[in-house]
Amino acid sequence: MSDHGATPLRVLVVDDEVDYATALVSRLCRRGFRADAVFSGADAVTRVGAGTTDVLLLDLKMPGLDGLATLRAVRLVAPTVRVIVITGHGTVAAGIEGMQIGAEDFLLKPVDIDVLCVAIAATDGDTRRVGAARQGETDV
Repeated sequence: MSDHGATPLRVLVVDDEVDYATALVSRLCRRGFRADAVFSGADAVTRVGAGTTDVLLLDLKMPGLDGLATLRAVRLVAPTVRVIVITGHGTVAAGIEGMQIGAEDFLLKPVDIDVLCVAIAATDGDTRRVGAARQGETDV
């Protein structure tokens, strides 16, 4: 794993589908991200408020606090956290609303891991990370 001098991005996956979220965390960790998961919007708001997250991967359709409500709450506690909405239940309207609230990107499940890694790297504005992600390197 080469070092571009950058600290690994801390990614929090928020999805009520436990198997999906844990599999995604595993794949992101193998790509060089520091990833973890929570399974509810409320837990996401708490975790993000603790200041331990750079990028939030957020599902829209969850019981309790849904994705858009979670995004609104996250903006109040951590306005600089970057958010990518990932959903299997996406609509154009929900995507537009998420972007208006402050999401950086909107991706549909099943998401290609290479596309996701590029999207995560792009939120950081570090072109070296984006280039590494595009090349499928493991040190994104």
